[in-house]
Amino acid sequence: METKIVTKQGAVQGLLSQDGRTVIFRGVPYAQPPVGELRFRRPQAHQPWEGVRDCTQFGPRCPQADLAGMDFYGREFYDDLVPPENEDCLYLNIWTPAEAGPESRLPVLFWIHGGAFMHGCSSEKEFDGEGFARKGVILVSVNYRVNAFGFFAHPDLEAETAEKVSGNYGILDQIFALRWVQENIAAFGGDPAKVTIAGQSAGCMSVQTIVSSPLSQGLLRGAILQSGGGLYAMKRCPTKEEVHATSRKLMEYLHVSTVAELRRMPAAQLRDAAYAVQGPDLSWRPHVDGWLLPAHVDAQAEAGAIHDIAYMIGSTAKDIGQGRQLQEAGARWCQNLLDLGRKPGYFYYFTRSLPGDDAGAFHSCELWYEFETMDRCWRPWEDCDRELCRCLSGYWANFAKTGDPNGEGLPRWEPYTDGCHAPMELGETVGMMP
Repeated sequence: METKIVTKQGAVQGLLSQDGRTVIFRGVPYAQPPVGELRFRRPQAHQPWEGVRDCTQFGPRCPQADLAGMDFYGREFYDDLVPPENEDCLYLNIWTPAEAGPESRLPVLFWIHGGAFMHGCSSEKEFDGEGFARKGVILVSVNYRVNAFGFFAHPDLEAETAEKVSGNYGILDQIFALRWVQENIAAFGGDPAKVTIAGQSAGCMSVQTIVSSPLSQGLLRGAILQSGGGLYAMKRCPTKEEVHATSRKLMEYLHVSTVAELRRMPAAQLRDAAYAVQGPDLSWRPHVDGWLLPAHVDAQAEAGAIHDIAYMIGSTAKDIGQGRQLQEAGARWCQNLLDLGRKPGYFYYFTRSLPGDDAGAFHSCELWYEFETMDRCWRPWEDCDRELCRCLSGYWANFAKTGDPNGEGLPRWEPYTDGCHAPMELGETVGMMP
């Protein structure tokens, strides 16, 4: 694989990993910067550029709070430098094996970060694609618009579209990036017919929205839902009217009366206002608009309106809802697949209490193992953690390759069927639970 690749928009220059086994492209633009008159509009195709674009540094993250000050997660994930904030944030990153070429047709794992739809970015220190690339899987991680930048909705914006909808821009960004992958990933050694999407927390909710949307048909063949999805997993998707109400609060807070005024508002002020007016229940998030999302994700699932693809789903022992809420939702998701006559899902339960404190198997702890980035963490890892990392990352890579996590050297993972409702336990030991 060359470190210079020509995309549909122009040439990009990446770099080799330290061990020479992976070519990395950081900060590849997949859409036009959503600034000025493009604020609160759907993503637009990036204008072609001349020459070779330097893609050796991560792109900016959408304006958001300073996460380093968070008591627990600040130390866990955000104590290192993160890219600067900028409304010009629609960039993705690609890790591909150094030996890959346009004829390789490798599977692709498309990663969507979490952060309560308020913050987060694709370049957090727990994310890295070198481990997947060494296993023959291309990792693509994507930035998208969050908080008010990604989910503000207003009747005046609806008048600007033929479908009479607004908001959900963060999800539209993700789908636009999936389309970019369809058009460009072959040049990086990937197969556009072998794309699996995965996400954790709000990224998981994003994945469930995408598989519930008719706009993403044909863009993926598998989905991994980590700690945020399932059937009746979280509170229902807000209605258009509820998102409009939050958006009106934002405008009142900023003392503006028109969308035109709001488009001229400095990004930092809009960011701060988004946090100031948010409610306790993820005010800025995907809503049922009748176009991107025709109905609540639970209704879509029960009606069989979700994509008929391979699914993996699970959560952690000390996850949201004391670990039970999401685990039960995952079981219901897998049962619904059976009721629909679909392929059985692969169901997991992450139980390892991470060493170093009493946080246990907390929400998002599996990310260190998934991306094989444990050496970036302060925790005093033990031998069982290294083995769990080998198994978990192997399962995820295999699922991206075939839609089945099983493979040589890994404990057998049985799918959720009428005869087997047990999840795969990912903990100090790895194996099917009783």
